[in-house]
Amino acid sequence: MKKNADELTILNARLPLHGDGELHTLRIAGGRWAAIEPQEGTERDSEGGVPIAGLGIDELGTVPRIDLQGRALLPGFVDAHMHLDKAYTVSRVRNVSGTLLEAIENYRSFAPSITKENIRERIVRAALSAASYGSLTLRSHLDVAFHLGRDIAMRTVEAALEAREQVKDFVDIQYFPMFYYDPERERELTEFAEETLRMGIDGVGGAPHLTPDPAANIDWAFRLAAKFDRPIDLHTDETDDPSMKTIDVYCDYALRHQYRGRATAGHLCSLSAMDQAEADRLIAKMAEAGIGAVTLPPVNLYLQGRGDRGNVRRGVTRVRELAAAGVPVAAASDNIQDPFHPFGRGDLLQIGLTTAYAAHLAKEEDIPVLLRMLTSVPALLTGANEYGIAANRPASFVVADAFSGEELFQELPATRWVYNKSRWIFASRLQRQWAQPLGTEPAVPIR
Repeated sequence: MKKNADELTILNARLPLHGDGELHTLRIAGGRWAAIEPQEGTERDSEGGVPIAGLGIDELGTVPRIDLQGRALLPGFVDAHMHLDKAYTVSRVRNVSGTLLEAIENYRSFAPSITKENIRERIVRAALSAASYGSLTLRSHLDVAFHLGRDIAMRTVEAALEAREQVKDFVDIQYFPMFYYDPERERELTEFAEETLRMGIDGVGGAPHLTPDPAANIDWAFRLAAKFDRPIDLHTDETDDPSMKTIDVYCDYALRHQYRGRATAGHLCSLSAMDQAEADRLIAKMAEAGIGAVTLPPVNLYLQGRGDRGNVRRGVTRVRELAAAGVPVAAASDNIQDPFHPFGRGDLLQIGLTTAYAAHLAKEEDIPVLLRMLTSVPALLTGANEYGIAANRPASFVVADAFSGEELFQELPATRWVYNKSRWIFASRLQRQWAQPLGTEPAVPIR
């Protein structure tokens, strides 16, 4: 019995990133895309194909020809900004004011009591939840509170690396510790940061706007990243204060170190509060420096503007203007059920829906743009090699129980089938069953 679907034919697939009109036949050989072929018109070809709707995880690997019957197939989502180590802590760490500063303070107080085992278990749970919804590359920032002691900071790093090893057959994870720069402890912090990079940490993170000297922090981060030839991903200006402009300095250093395409800025909330001329200047500078952007609408909507009355600032950055200027913009999950965000499950379709509302991306022509913010754009920002549905690239994809790109956001289908690492890794089947109308037959079929 065939256990690994590394050779597979998929019939009647709809590819929303290629346009919803045509159906496609796709072939996988050796875990890679061997062919992507449009079918004639909109006619379905079901010859020898087993409908996917009836297949669970055990059956999927035994079927050589699968019929999607017009369902949507997308490359695996890329969640480019998460906090896996904080996930599922909201029951133990609350945030009464709903502000970013209280969330930071409360989590900081909680951090010394967390065991390495607990951190590892929650990372595994969050990563597998994301993978079950189709996110197959994750970039997680890590809370390494070095100022609370080296042992506490290293506990998170070790747990994260152990968790990554545990889930490596299902999902890929990148780690960017949030190094809090303190000039009085620069030598010790540098030694610790360098050790984590040698251990397998992927890049340099941080939140310079929350430190006493943001410019010194950014300078230190670039020196560290350049020494180890690693990318940088910084939380940037996560505030509704329009005077906060660390992105200006960030761009200067990216240009100086020639980090085009290797530097990412998350949040950029203050851009949304600035006057138009200043926002335009900084956006143009980001495009010149080659810094990518990640917007995180659910968390920013939750945390920002807490002191406002009436016209409340909500913190979602200028998505349309960034994209129009040539800045690659991704949307990501950020926090999952912790004091920074009490909701979420690692489902990028859910994040995409919130982004559509927050950034006014709901017209028919916006749907492919929105989907690219969850797929090819974050793949670019995270350096995901050989990404996408194209010949000779690794086959990594999610099938959703929806029949167009628009329907993905209209229905947020719970039923999904996920393929990665040369095999099907997850399948969910939602059974929807209505009772018969009293005394009659149903007038219309119910899907």
